[in-house]
Amino acid sequence: MKILIVRVSSLGDVVHNMPMVADILRHYPDAQIDWVVEEAYVNLVRLNKGVRHVIPYALRRWRKSLFAPATRTEMGEFHRRIRKEEYDVVFDTQGLLKTGIVMRMARVVVNGQRVGLANGTEGSGYEGASRIFHTKSVPVDVRTHAVLRGRLVAAAGLGYRVDTPADFMLQSPHFDVLPAWLPDRPYAAFFHGTARASKQWAPDNWIQVSRLMAERHLPVLLAWGNDAEHEAAKALAAQMPDAKVLPKLPMMEAVLFAQRAALAIGVDTGLTHIAAAYNRPTIELYCDSPRWKTEGNWSSNIINLGDQGTPPSVPDVSTAITSLLGRANARR
Repeated sequence: MKILIVRVSSLGDVVHNMPMVADILRHYPDAQIDWVVEEAYVNLVRLNKGVRHVIPYALRRWRKSLFAPATRTEMGEFHRRIRKEEYDVVFDTQGLLKTGIVMRMARVVVNGQRVGLANGTEGSGYEGASRIFHTKSVPVDVRTHAVLRGRLVAAAGLGYRVDTPADFMLQSPHFDVLPAWLPDRPYAAFFHGTARASKQWAPDNWIQVSRLMAERHLPVLLAWGNDAEHEAAKALAAQMPDAKVLPKLPMMEAVLFAQRAALAIGVDTGLTHIAAAYNRPTIELYCDSPRWKTEGNWSSNIINLGDQGTPPSVPDVSTAITSLLGRANARR
């Protein structure tokens, strides 16, 4: 059986889509699974050992120069590549018009299926027009978890039940030479930055938690993704007892950073979800986004705190740290 998954973005959503691969292979061990994804996340999807081919999609970049000859050439190559195979089933788990169009581009065998979402979940960017490309539309509860959503679509399309914990099948990223910034001792990863300011946790909270890390002899490493986050990271590190601001990390180095952390603490953002997908000891902080949508609920190594409009407190995080790492031996 040949299967194509269309889930092009964003970082956290691509990660949360991965368990459907393990589910499919559990029920159809010989299935060959390909995946269409935005070019920025190609190497991330390649870490999933159940995916055969990753097909890059560059609509974000193409839109900037839609009529340029080089862009038209790339778009033509994408069209040829997605039509190279005939698929038994094509899944669109994003539910947008653009992903429906990609689904329709792919060739399917006689009586093959194009399966997608019949409706969106609360707060999602679902576009009902995507259903015109389906042969089967799968309804989900409006409060379906981001991980479960894709799993349910695959299960409905292939005729099985979802009855196991989520398995992300993520391999460790490979480096011939490890990055120079990577410590040779355990560290805590703080993921403080996120696109929406209301989802951030108060700076003084991060500073207080850094002192708890110092008691455990864990240096704090701070990642960032844009200039504003970089400035925020530098301001935090200046007030922390043992903290370092990382350089701007390429995608695979950022994945390595999350995957190697002795403890990851982060707001509702992609790298926090990557740490949780690797089952690292992770504390997810929800300040202004609904916890039900993305909380790590597949491992006892993950503790979720706060909720939309009710940020967690420092004592909440302290209790979670003790639960995950045990009691600290205070520095003498």
